[in-house]
Amino acid sequence: MKSHARVVVIGGGIAGCSTLYHLARAGWTDVVLVERNELTSGTTWHSAAQVTNFGAVQTMVALKSHSIKLYKELSEDPEHPINYHHASGGIRLASTQDHMDGYKHFISVAKGMGVDFELLDPAECARRHPLIETHDLLGGLWDPLDGDIDPAQLTQALARGARKAGAEIYRHNPVEGIYQKPNGEWVVQTVNGDITCEKVVNAGGYRVNEVGAMLGVQYPVISMEHMYFLTEAIPEIQDFGKRVPLLRDPLDDFYSRQEKDGLLVGIYEQRCKTWGMDGIDPNFVNALCPDDLDRCLDNMERVFKRMPCLERTGIRSIINGPITYSADGNPLVGKTPGLDNVYSIIGLRAGLGEGGGHGKILAEIIMEGESEWDTWCIDPARFTRHANTEFTARKAVEDYQNEFRFHMPHEFRTAGRLAKTTPIYPVLKAQNAEFGVVNGWERTMFFKPDADFEFKHSFSFTETDKIVAEEVKAVNERVGLMEVSGFNRYEIKGPKAAEWLDSLMCSNVPKKVGRVGLCYFLTDKGNVAGEATLAKLSEDRFWYGSAAASEYHDMDWLRTRLPEEGVEITPMTNSHTILVVAGPKSRDLLAKLSPRTDWSKAAFPWLTAKSVFIGHAEALAMRVSFSGELGWELHVPNEQLYLVHSLLNEAGTEFGMAPFGGMATESMRLEKSYRHWKADLITEYDPFESSLNRFIKMDKESFPGKEALLAKAGQPARRQFVTMTVDCETAAAHPGDSICVDGKVIGTVTSAGYGYRVNKNIVLGFIDPAHSHEGAECDVEIIGQAYPARVVGESLFDPENLCVRS
Repeated sequence: MKSHARVVVIGGGIAGCSTLYHLARAGWTDVVLVERNELTSGTTWHSAAQVTNFGAVQTMVALKSHSIKLYKELSEDPEHPINYHHASGGIRLASTQDHMDGYKHFISVAKGMGVDFELLDPAECARRHPLIETHDLLGGLWDPLDGDIDPAQLTQALARGARKAGAEIYRHNPVEGIYQKPNGEWVVQTVNGDITCEKVVNAGGYRVNEVGAMLGVQYPVISMEHMYFLTEAIPEIQDFGKRVPLLRDPLDDFYSRQEKDGLLVGIYEQRCKTWGMDGIDPNFVNALCPDDLDRCLDNMERVFKRMPCLERTGIRSIINGPITYSADGNPLVGKTPGLDNVYSIIGLRAGLGEGGGHGKILAEIIMEGESEWDTWCIDPARFTRHANTEFTARKAVEDYQNEFRFHMPHEFRTAGRLAKTTPIYPVLKAQNAEFGVVNGWERTMFFKPDADFEFKHSFSFTETDKIVAEEVKAVNERVGLMEVSGFNRYEIKGPKAAEWLDSLMCSNVPKKVGRVGLCYFLTDKGNVAGEATLAKLSEDRFWYGSAAASEYHDMDWLRTRLPEEGVEITPMTNSHTILVVAGPKSRDLLAKLSPRTDWSKAAFPWLTAKSVFIGHAEALAMRVSFSGELGWELHVPNEQLYLVHSLLNEAGTEFGMAPFGGMATESMRLEKSYRHWKADLITEYDPFESSLNRFIKMDKESFPGKEALLAKAGQPARRQFVTMTVDCETAAAHPGDSICVDGKVIGTVTSAGYGYRVNKNIVLGFIDPAHSHEGAECDVEIIGQAYPARVVGESLFDPENLCVRS
């Protein structure tokens, strides 16, 4: 066994073997995998092993498409063929109009990645799948490349390919400890000896947190018991003449696929169980949990009605084994926050179907720092400290119970709620706030007209949009008040703080005390990594602010570039909360509460920051505005948040002040073409493609990504970020929807919504540069229909910024 390697992968299931395969095939041959037992001896061996193209976002579609292509290539190896039932086809049933609308959206999302789905009516569903009844059906989504594969053969094929490329695999070699040397190298201690390496990959499957404990990390991943059963031979299948398509049913909570001449039927029962929460037997290898079909009895009657052949068929065997879930159902693939050169590929609840793509992504991140696709949807940094074991278990149960039920727009489910709240949460709730969740924080979306108002989630416009329009009107005509909970905030100070920050940003960092600036930082490939608001509070002290979701992402980016001395970073996300006061009467309101501060345009201009008193509470006031109206952000210590909020509400009556929420802000920021991190700002495009030219200072001596940008000089843009209006009165577009010309995809929607101040249906997105000029016409697909759209200039509302500067 080697004593040194570039990368050590821990875990020999689909995740570990796929990572090893992609690293080795890309030329990183000094890589090893250690497995405590045999390959596939954890969850992989008992996987139902379905391989679908379906994904809710384009990154998931892309990685699944990569898996399908890779698996087909591996299966056709004449020396080591794999049992891969490629392109059997599969149907996801639809029992409600919401299901149908969602499928129409997902067809458009996949279309942008070159993947074709088809919408079927009930009769066509029955024609393609002769075993189903069509009661309560409106139709279904057809995936022509859906199929299933032998999990052990696939994993062995990946292992064989990795070995052939130069990688090594050490079986029956449990890891007993992991530690980091002073020089940054990692030592993986195994039964058969120590391996010193540059990088460690946790691919531990359901033992993920046993490996995590050795690293001092608790990952938001737990296991659920999952059952499927195999039937005896079914005459209808024997007579069909070809393989029966796969089936997934969100109403009856089950899936099925052909297994020999019978069926494999998996149940997502509502009385589900977590597994291994109190530890896992070291000898649980190639093992299963006890059969417990009684848990599934609530489902079985409905399943039998959908597929009556099951009532006439015996059960041959039952499989009940653990599968891993993260706190939101998506895997954790990427760098582990807070640790250098530690990566994970864990929580793969659909590991076989997605594992090829996940291994490709992780290999790219390890080798190059980023993947060809933006991977935030699976980035481990998307979870922060609220995602503890108990939170993860509650979310995993909820996701399991809703396995085939996708999230509707603005839908935030009930499990794990109230993980993070501010002192005024009860006050806002008493004002009938409807809350969503951002990084665990409860954040108001809008204020209901009464406590009984039902928030209907839909892909189309609803009554809620009228409420949001009134909130926007209040901000536009009078003054509004909004809480921004969980806004990411660091204090960065020290004699080298200014110099250091300037070296990191491709934008100008504020040089004058009291100034505020919007700055961007890039990946080493020159693509957009993040956005930060920097306020210079003294010569050696800054406040750094960014999106709530970026808390761990940004800290890790800064921490890994921190000099040995001269700069300190102090997290402040949990100590302060923002209250936004915006609208033409905001200055009058603040002057009434803080008369000793000069709030005039001359004394307190746009993009400045000052310490102020609101009543007798101290706050940092920044004159910035995401709404595009005259406004201030009040950064208030949480112990005085209730006081400041109360004072503003009391004084605001005179000025007709109204509360507003995130949905109103979203509408207003779209009218200004303001970007949203990880919607419009992604690592797939550079800042010029992202239309951030005015923020990029190429005359700076250096910054991360500058060399990559210089190397691209003169090359055509891959895509160009634009603002568009679309002629549709019934619905907004949704992220991922395709933008087309003559039926050909030329781009993708990143953000969309109705602009109530300009009375326009607005779309932001990346499109083919040939169609990015103002006035260019195209079509935007919205719920399965193409609507005419045109490219417009940025900032439909107040393009001269007269309001924010007033």
